[in-house]
Amino acid sequence: MSSIWDRLVGMVAEAASNALSGVIEAVRTLFEGDPETRREVAFSVAMIALSAKMAKADGVVTTAEVDAFKDIFKFPSDQAANVARLYNLARQDVAGFEAYAEKMAALCVSCERNCPILEDIVDGLFHIAKADGLIHEQEMAFLSRVAEIFGMAAERFEQITERHVHIGGRDPYKVLGVSPQDDFPTIRKRYRVLASEHHPDSLMARGVPTEFQRIANDRMAALNAAYAAIEKDRQAA
Repeated sequence: MSSIWDRLVGMVAEAASNALSGVIEAVRTLFEGDPETRREVAFSVAMIALSAKMAKADGVVTTAEVDAFKDIFKFPSDQAANVARLYNLARQDVAGFEAYAEKMAALCVSCERNCPILEDIVDGLFHIAKADGLIHEQEMAFLSRVAEIFGMAAERFEQITERHVHIGGRDPYKVLGVSPQDDFPTIRKRYRVLASEHHPDSLMARGVPTEFQRIANDRMAALNAAYAAIEKDRQAA
């Protein structure tokens, strides 16, 4: 990924005195002939910049949130200053997060509803938001609005939310996006689709950096636990 970072650093330098939108436009044009690299760079930029924008949602950037960002988004140690530069650029940019999210949505190579890469971004933002032990009301509103701009269906956003916000325990049916009234074969089929869609290998295939492995593993653990809980409940019935 070093070559990607070299080019990304160049974009940061070029846009240092401009709005963050300049970086986004650079992603669109610089990697126009290389869709795989463009997806990876776009994802990297989105995670850095939207994390910075979300940090302003509740007005407080905690150490736990910063650590969570570093946990899911690792970068070469010699590029720390450039990552910080882009982060601060996003935080200071006069453009609101909505305008930025719209630009990121336009970069998604998939025209289908619930674009997988955009879902990965929302999942990562949830991980950072909950790092201090509580997703604040302002952060939740931010996440919901980003998902809406990304064209994510309400039921899909509810599934992601249930994986991260589960006071009193996760509802396994909501995690899998199924109903308690569904028969078990239907639930099993849905689980297998989700397991294939969210497997770490699938993330890499759609251009998500390998550094995002932690989120992929956590997501799979939640899906597996939900399916196991439903299976156990059905066998006991």
